[in-house]
Amino acid sequence: FQSLGTVDGPGVRTVLFLQGCPLRCPYCHNPDTWDKNAGEDIFVDDAVKKILRYRSYFGKDGGATVSGGEPLLQVEFVYELFTRLKEEGIGTALDTSGVIMNDSVKKLLGKTDIVLLDIKFSRDDLYKKYIGVSLSAPLAFLAECEKAKKRVIIRQVITPGINDTEDDVLKLREILKPFNCVEKTELLPFRKLCKEKYESLNIFFPFGDREEMPQEKLNELQKLL
Repeated sequence: FQSLGTVDGPGVRTVLFLQGCPLRCPYCHNPDTWDKNAGEDIFVDDAVKKILRYRSYFGKDGGATVSGGEPLLQVEFVYELFTRLKEEGIGTALDTSGVIMNDSVKKLLGKTDIVLLDIKFSRDDLYKKYIGVSLSAPLAFLAECEKAKKRVIIRQVITPGINDTEDDVLKLREILKPFNCVEKTELLPFRKLCKEKYESLNIFFPFGDREEMPQEKLNELQKLL
């Protein structure tokens, strides 16, 4: 749990991080969430109680965000949680890679106010090389969000030498153009603050030797969107 945050969706939000992820993104800053058997067990009732403690901070824009790992691996839990939160008038946000789509996920979208969709790259070759899935997976997820008229915020981590050119960002803009559900696109800088996590878990950090993304250049790329 992160009690109060301002970077995981609009307004002030409580963030619940779920364990387990099918991906191994080379810049991942939460490798501690990969193992679905790690972490602490929590029941929906307890999660709702914790979130409601912060209700007064949410205002009209805030609420609860479920992140991970990949929360869609625990879609039944998230559906029950969001159903309860909606009954309490709490806004719900889903932070996902969008690589899982099935009837349960479509049902969950019905209880989701905002989707934070992490589109890793704007090129299919980079998706296949670094993520191991096709770009078509998150785009199919985005199409379902469009159909369900969900509010969507796109996020992409920008890594020097990988996806930091104007062409990369313009390609992203082009890909997203047909989707009216996308409210905004946020570019996030690759950082290595997580390096110690990898070391403590004895996991190799694939991008550990890469340079961090300069904020000035990121700001210029953001203007293209």
